[in-house]
Amino acid sequence: MDKKYRDAIEKEFVDCAKNTLERVNSSLLNSNEGGNYKPFHEAILIPEAILWSKFERSFSTSFGQRLVEEVSKILAFSSGASKVERQKETHIDIDKSQASEIEEHCQRIKEGKVKGLWTDDLESISSIKKSNISHKTRIISDLWFERENREYFFSIKTVKPNIDQTLEAKRDLLKLKINNNKSHVYYGLYYNPWGEERGSYKHMPPMKVFDFFKDDVVLIGKEYWDTIGGEGAYEELLKIAAEAGQETKKIVESFSPKI
Repeated sequence: MDKKYRDAIEKEFVDCAKNTLERVNSSLLNSNEGGNYKPFHEAILIPEAILWSKFERSFSTSFGQRLVEEVSKILAFSSGASKVERQKETHIDIDKSQASEIEEHCQRIKEGKVKGLWTDDLESISSIKKSNISHKTRIISDLWFERENREYFFSIKTVKPNIDQTLEAKRDLLKLKINNNKSHVYYGLYYNPWGEERGSYKHMPPMKVFDFFKDDVVLIGKEYWDTIGGEGAYEELLKIAAEAGQETKKIVESFSPKI
């Protein structure tokens, strides 16, 4: 990976940790104003436990909401993407009958009447007789890029998403794929809480919507990062994170808020 991309990614990691500490410190200084008064926590736990609990929650939120998208964007550029956008807005026209079938199909999945399987989903929707009435829709993709004249769309979720979030993602990905069969669409989780292997994933709600072990649109951990940045991208990111950690760990260890 080119040094300019490595440096940009490392800066994102460091800034995330620094900004989290600033937010936590501000929250502690204004704990009563912010509605954070917890008398039982304070009575039972030592102050440091409360502090680091707040830090971990705040860091994880920032990591999942912004950092993953931004690092993914940088990584896409590093792997040869000509255009990259976060929160990409796409306006498409699909047939009204297909749009209705997508909604009804997702509802059947939610009710447990059919099992979510990507190839079956596409086949079911593609086989619907078209009404020849256009249905306009707007889709927001967490990450989009163009590489070698192909479009890539990603719906990025937290590592333990709920069923409604996942159904929303499936609707969007189906519409994008039906609109342009040559596009690449993905549902991505940036790591697996149960380990490196896809087969170890255990959070059930999203697994009712996609087949996490067979659907090639589902990317978890290494698969997610390598799809964006090329083979070896995941290991490279971990190295960059470790390098950033040499600085951030010192900052965290020296953090002395007034608790």
